[in-house]
Amino acid sequence: MTYTPPKRPQFFYTTAPLPCPYVAGRVERKVVTEISGPDAESLHDRLSRAGFRRSHNIAYAPVCPSCNACVPIRIPVQRFAPGRTHRRTARRNAGVEGFEVPARATTEQFALFMRYQQARHGSGDMAAMTFHDYRAMVEDTPIDTFLVEFREPDDTLIGVCLTDRLGDGLSAVYSFFAPEAADRSLGSLAILWLIDRARAQGLPHVYLGYWVAESRKMAYKARFQPSEILSRGAWRELDLSAIGAEAGAEP
Repeated sequence: MTYTPPKRPQFFYTTAPLPCPYVAGRVERKVVTEISGPDAESLHDRLSRAGFRRSHNIAYAPVCPSCNACVPIRIPVQRFAPGRTHRRTARRNAGVEGFEVPARATTEQFALFMRYQQARHGSGDMAAMTFHDYRAMVEDTPIDTFLVEFREPDDTLIGVCLTDRLGDGLSAVYSFFAPEAADRSLGSLAILWLIDRARAQGLPHVYLGYWVAESRKMAYKARFQPSEILSRGAWRELDLSAIGAEAGAEP
């Protein structure tokens, strides 16, 4: 008889309350769990469908007291059709090409990352990250992860998107861009690239993390229609008119 060791239980922990990074005056708490072991890929898939996000080898989801502003959102790629704003973004960046590369940190990426952080989030913790910290963010992953580098025709790096590959789609983990090109909506360009890539690979969804209607930094995700949100334990099509929310400008 072959001995099969008992499956290790999955433990979940709740973080201490901290100031909310999206809605002023509110407090955030997260439930977190480790992604590890031989079942890391399938665990990550299940957690992603349940509204969790990944950072390093940790999956997390908000469990904020008296607040449900952070709403998991994803795009059903087969039904998505670019709107006028998206077509304008594509035209504005017609010479930019996205390249899928391994999840390996480079000094070129880090220099762009620091310019982005200092211009957009100068007072945040990520603005103090070292190259070692950035390398851990990119490479410390227990699952299938890659980077998309966006380059100008002269090979200048202007954007990077850290992406996880799921069983049912692609998940945008973190993106950063050349701050001087803010008017070119490079964040939206990255999402459009992921939609095209997921469709080409027969994957049904692109996961965008959390939609926060009250946050200008997060509200723009609802511009990608149709989209689905996780509500009352099920993925449902987002109806902005029913919710009374408006998609904000890309941060």
